[in-house]
Amino acid sequence: MANNLRDLMTPAHPFDTEFLRTDWPGGDDDKLKEECGVFGVVGVDNAASVVALGLHALQHRGQEAGGIVTHEFGQGFSSARRFGYVRDNFTDAETMATLPGPIGIGHVRYSTSGSKGATQIRDVQPFFGEFSMGGAAIAHNGNITNALALRKELIERGSIFQSSSDSECIIHLMARSMGKHIPDRMEEALRKVEGAFSVVAMTRTKLIGCRDPLGVRPLVLGQLGDGWVLASETCALDIINATFIREIEPGEMVVATSKGVESHFPFRPTKSRFCIFEHVYFSRPDSILGGRSVYETRENIGRELAKEAPVDADMVCPVPDSGTPAAIGFSLESGIPYAMGIIRNQYMGRTFIEPSESIRNMGVRLKLNVNRALVKGKRIILVDDSVVRGTTSRKIKEMILEAGAAEVHFRIASPPTKWPCFYGVDTPQRDKLLAANMSEEEMRDHLGVDSLKFISIDGLYRAVGQAKGRNQDSPQYCDACFSGDYPVKPTDMVEQGFEMKTAAE
Repeated sequence: MANNLRDLMTPAHPFDTEFLRTDWPGGDDDKLKEECGVFGVVGVDNAASVVALGLHALQHRGQEAGGIVTHEFGQGFSSARRFGYVRDNFTDAETMATLPGPIGIGHVRYSTSGSKGATQIRDVQPFFGEFSMGGAAIAHNGNITNALALRKELIERGSIFQSSSDSECIIHLMARSMGKHIPDRMEEALRKVEGAFSVVAMTRTKLIGCRDPLGVRPLVLGQLGDGWVLASETCALDIINATFIREIEPGEMVVATSKGVESHFPFRPTKSRFCIFEHVYFSRPDSILGGRSVYETRENIGRELAKEAPVDADMVCPVPDSGTPAAIGFSLESGIPYAMGIIRNQYMGRTFIEPSESIRNMGVRLKLNVNRALVKGKRIILVDDSVVRGTTSRKIKEMILEAGAAEVHFRIASPPTKWPCFYGVDTPQRDKLLAANMSEEEMRDHLGVDSLKFISIDGLYRAVGQAKGRNQDSPQYCDACFSGDYPVKPTDMVEQGFEMKTAAE
């Protein structure tokens, strides 16, 4: 039951929901959720501890839940799945002792499919299946865009699903395959899957990694002593002091054992379309993508933004932490001093305090505080990575003005987010995306700022190394959230009524 009248009120405007937060049920912190993170290792002592460290480095990709599966000769497979952070669940000796063996995989998640915010423990990966030739576990980053159709077909043929996750379809497809070996069954299963996937799987002796033909989601290969590592990002290799070998190619499957790594390409070759938003926001700034430092790319984005949208101001301030490298680049290019005008509370937990009305009204103040002495009387440029609903942007603007700033100018390090992502990112429906419903001028007025500018899509492409910008006829990246150009048709969503981009748009 609602505590007071405000809990019953419908916002006057569909985007006037800044009092809601995703830290608590029903909330919205105005950021896209970073899909999931996968990690696997073979040929090391105490694999579970190595996997836990890798997942800790990938925690930014999923903070809702995590799981680990290992195998020990003579004992079989062991698993543990928990809600919450890796550090709170996979650090005590008692838990780790239940996960013995030299091979293991793990997964951290947001609920990009399935129950979305009301996850059951059965939805937490990795998933496990027992086949005639032995067991296998699988962890998946991405989204299967024909999962509903596959699930319906599999259930009609007798499959019994244990979770609401689209990833479980892969296990059932493998079970129905006639392949003699588990990698063969995985190949056959993944050929029936549409969408985006980076998969890490394991048998009793093999660590398997695979990317979809478009390579939308990342996956890298590393070496740790005589063992091998698969991870969503290179930062997860750094934490265990593994050597980065290379990225898994789009459409490639690798099988790592104590004897080495085998590679082959089971899918029809096609032009890759890596997710460009990995460069903007999802990946950690200390990771390497496509041979490029994520941090340097984001700094380049800030430089391009300063060239495209200059403004006369006194100070460049990032919206921490994701806007920091771009703000530094904007400052360096424009010559306007950089300063930490907003300070993040690094110790804000997801269960800090019960969400009473007074606490809920504090909004972003629980996480961010304005450096009043620094911004008072100044013309401030705020640099952020994106605007989704705009709720957080409005609240930050209000905080800056309350602290005495003379002007507030927003500069956004990505083009307007106009379309939902169906490849593993928990994006609001299109009618909830600010840029899908307003022009840039209308957004500026809605946010109540002196100016608002986004980097152009060509500017973003230049920042990631495409000197001529976006190839309109054959885009180099997946940029569907900005352009509406979906490289894989979102079959399930179209069948549910989603309208694809028209020629007029």
